[in-house]
Amino acid sequence: MLNNIKISQTTNEIILNVNVIADINEILEELQLKLPKLRDFYQTSTIPMRVTGRLFTENEIKKVKTTINAEIPVEIKFDDISDLLGLHAIKKTFEADTDISETKFIQNSLRSGQREEYPGSIVVCGDVNFGAEIIAGGNIMILGTLRGVAHAGANGNIMAMISANNIDVTQIRIANLVREVGEKVDKCPICKIEKNEIVIE
Repeated sequence: MLNNIKISQTTNEIILNVNVIADINEILEELQLKLPKLRDFYQTSTIPMRVTGRLFTENEIKKVKTTINAEIPVEIKFDDISDLLGLHAIKKTFEADTDISETKFIQNSLRSGQREEYPGSIVVCGDVNFGAEIIAGGNIMILGTLRGVAHAGANGNIMAMISANNIDVTQIRIANLVREVGEKVDKCPICKIEKNEIVIE
């Protein structure tokens, strides 16, 4: 049985905590299995539902809302980047020079389950494997292959960029933008924001 969604309740809301690396199709499939029990709860309650733990694209948000609301007519909220990172005071993008920044060097590969977070830039002297997370306020440079979650400019800086020897992920994140990556990208790509979208050069 799938286990990408953990459901909990507070006084004011029902919380769906979604695995950060879960595929959207797996999430939707698991929702179909768990919604009947939630539907029983909502026969006597009207508290809103909050989805957290994973950053969703606009299209994914629509799919999740449609799936839930087909069973339960409830208000659904999604955490944004600043909520997920605990950066509650930062809600908007900004531009700050990233040519020179404090940098953290990680002298090994990151395994599944490992998480590195730093307010400046991060350089990984190895791979970022599937299931690992790397979150930087500045740039992210990976000397090996990116297979996990990478989020540059996580405090909202649209001047940040991501570069790796190879990129083999489904999506990358810079500031408050997310880009779906359809296939493996080779030849030391540089990912940055141009005209309010992430481009891969």
